[in-house]
Amino acid sequence: MKLSRSAVSGVVITLLESGARRATKYLDPKTVVSACLPCYGGKVRDRRATRTTIVMKIGAPNYEERRFIKSCQKAGEPFPVRKVQLKFPPKRQRP
Repeated sequence: MKLSRSAVSGVVITLLESGARRATKYLDPKTVVSACLPCYGGKVRDRRATRTTIVMKIGAPNYEERRFIKSCQKAGEPFPVRKVQLKFPPKRQRP
């Protein structure tokens, strides 16, 4: 497992700056670094908050991440994937 500080810090910084809910960095087909902001009541975080809780995952990819890795390999994308992949919270539908 090739883990570097730049991978971990890059994921956290990208997550905080982008406003996304999840940020994932793919190091190789068996290793990912993922950071997630927990949702409370469908909202990612309160803008007035002075603290931020981040859940980090370093290790094996989950189902969605394995599907992305398979599509990257099929397209011939080399590992580690350069860009951090972001997932944003769903838009709320107004009735």
